[in-house]
Amino acid sequence: MEYPKVKDFDHFEELRINNRGILFYFSNDDCNVCKVLKPKVYEMLQKKYPEVKFYYVDTKALPDIAAQNRVFTIPTLLVFFEGRELIRKSRYIGINELADEISRPYDILFSEV
Repeated sequence: MEYPKVKDFDHFEELRINNRGILFYFSNDDCNVCKVLKPKVYEMLQKKYPEVKFYYVDTKALPDIAAQNRVFTIPTLLVFFEGRELIRKSRYIGINELADEISRPYDILFSEV
């Protein structure tokens, strides 16, 4: 499956600022764990949190974005709500734990009042 990708730093900033909820998946093609985890994270977002966008950041192609976001290990997931980083997960990432952490800010931001 082909995932949406960040093209450059300006694109990253535009996505971060213009999306109410977004998850950036930092990885590269050499990481086997990342290849298994990525579709699970994507599917979880699609099912439980459809308003949160998913974007892949290739750390080999875009090391400047990784460095500016203090991403030094892969996989790393950064979740932003309204332009602010609220969740950061690296290396050992549990899907259920991630879903639980996204739940509260997601419900507050996207619930119908």
